[in-house]
Amino acid sequence: MISNATKRTILRCIHLILSIPILGYIYGEPSEVQQYAAAVRFVFVPVIILSGFWMYAGVLFAIIGVAVWLGAYRLSGIGTAILSQVVLFIARKIWLVIRARRSKRSG
Repeated sequence: MISNATKRTILRCIHLILSIPILGYIYGEPSEVQQYAAAVRFVFVPVIILSGFWMYAGVLFAIIGVAVWLGAYRLSGIGTAILSQVVLFIARKIWLVIRARRSKRSG
């Protein structure tokens, strides 16, 4: 089994390496980067979200985050996708607070 330190190192490397094409997409000439738009939107950004959320809150939260991102983006666009991530973080925080209060009362 892989140690947690090794897992974090691998996720950080994936997160940083896949951020490089996004920088090229942002700062490149619009006529040149248009051919990479689909790859950035549907491959690089979801993998970056997956690795970032995985490091932050675990694999289950990461999978939910990517699914919500892709679904919201495909159905309603970038604004809704960003808002869906904010709502997901708020829902996670509420869940953690409720869980902490329940365990406090039980103990």
